[in-house]
Amino acid sequence: MKMMFIGATHEVTGSCTYIEACGKKFLVDFGMEQGEDIYENVQIPVAPSDIDFVLLTHAHIDHSGLLPLLYAGGFQGEIHATEATSNLCSIMLRDSAHIQEFEAEWKNRKGKRSGEEEFEPLYTMNDAIGAIELFVKHKYDETAEISEGITVSFRDAGHLLGSSSVIVTLTENGETRKIVFSGDIGNINQPLIRDPQYVEDADYVIMESTYGNRIHERPTDYVTALARVLQETFDRGGSVIIPSFAVGRTQEMLYFLRRIKDEGLISGHDGFPVYVDSPLANEATDIFILNRESCYDEEALKYVRQGINPITFEDLIRTVSSDDSRAINSDTRQKVIISASGMCEAGRIKHHLKHNLWIKENTILFVGYQAGNTLGRSLIDGAKRVKLFGETVKVAAKILQLPGVSGHADMNGLFNWAQSVKGVKKYFINHGEATSAEFFGQKLRDELGADVYVPYSGAEFDLIENVVTVDAEPKLIPKKKKNLANMSPVYSDLIMASDRLAALIRNSDGRTNADMRQLTEALNKLYNEFKL
Repeated sequence: MKMMFIGATHEVTGSCTYIEACGKKFLVDFGMEQGEDIYENVQIPVAPSDIDFVLLTHAHIDHSGLLPLLYAGGFQGEIHATEATSNLCSIMLRDSAHIQEFEAEWKNRKGKRSGEEEFEPLYTMNDAIGAIELFVKHKYDETAEISEGITVSFRDAGHLLGSSSVIVTLTENGETRKIVFSGDIGNINQPLIRDPQYVEDADYVIMESTYGNRIHERPTDYVTALARVLQETFDRGGSVIIPSFAVGRTQEMLYFLRRIKDEGLISGHDGFPVYVDSPLANEATDIFILNRESCYDEEALKYVRQGINPITFEDLIRTVSSDDSRAINSDTRQKVIISASGMCEAGRIKHHLKHNLWIKENTILFVGYQAGNTLGRSLIDGAKRVKLFGETVKVAAKILQLPGVSGHADMNGLFNWAQSVKGVKKYFINHGEATSAEFFGQKLRDELGADVYVPYSGAEFDLIENVVTVDAEPKLIPKKKKNLANMSPVYSDLIMASDRLAALIRNSDGRTNADMRQLTEALNKLYNEFKL
């Protein structure tokens, strides 16, 4: 029995783990990397056609987004997931394929003028449809025999509709090992969906660490906090634009907004419209409604039992066509616009930012995680100007982030989940930025006395002998350097100074804490003084 770590190692996205056991080769997740990509991932060690099946924790693209690519390479096995995850993937993978094809078409139109080679999309709509047809649906907590010696069950992870921790039991040559893949563990007390469910016992646990070194700031009441932002923005004559993940976060925001309207928490702006401008979000909302009985928490089910849909209300406008989307900016009323993508890297939200960022009365409200090197992170970090569709746009709107609205458990939530699993021989920590993963791993060592390994891509582990057989080294993705000969002399000096500073930082390990703290404060002060 062998386990190999492929993706989301010392990084947050691109989840993938490869296992060989019981004569089978299979993957747990096969996700797309998003945002800043720091470390180079190894390839899956066999051809896609040699993969027997895939186990999928949930539908988010950083866990599912490369399944069409696997299909395009010859994979014909089954993809096992919960019912709701399968339903969500049917729209999310098609949406991802549409984006791949659209971007390829756009690049090729530009490339033809400059004589560049034709750009191929990562995968096509046919590939996505082919992958979708391979899904096998499972109910929560029902054990299924995937093949001889391999059984699987899915436990509600409370992160997204249909999200799960995957419990895998392997029996080979009289040896049995129970492995739990946490998936993304949800925050407690989220709207709509249930809290994460714990796993009783396991030999090995592979778990995420997205917020492994942080505690969520939590407003006393999400609804009150959101209502305050709306009231203040509307009162000064502005609108609230919410970049939101189309699946999960958008539906949560609709639940909050329904309560705000039901409870009359906004005064002087009765009937304010709420636009959901994302075809994917609108389809996902229908899937949430379809799966309400199996996934909603008790609070949301109270609405359902009264015949009330908890994520729709009067003055909700769900736009579909491009013309409908463009028409939103002609609506002069104070309003809420919810649009994808959540990190502002693609989708219709970029158009709404172009039309609204420069208006000081508006508020751009972030309600989800913003990965490094994304437009969303730049805005939160205080960018004064951003590029949108080749045009420089001044950031005059108020930029806010609603604390506590997170689909991920924080450090305490992760720790509570980890310690609930009994009999663990070894924890493997992944799906977190390097500092977060290492910090959380050390916390488990210190407080549980646990055996913990934080792998890099390419690390291998023998599940029978309980040993790391390949202790992979980090492999940084080289960054392209500009040709100094083509720079102005002053800019060239600045680049060389930055290289010397980077070398100083790399060699600072071993300095006193006081020295490193002084250097950190000096760099932060310099950044704040000169940032745009």
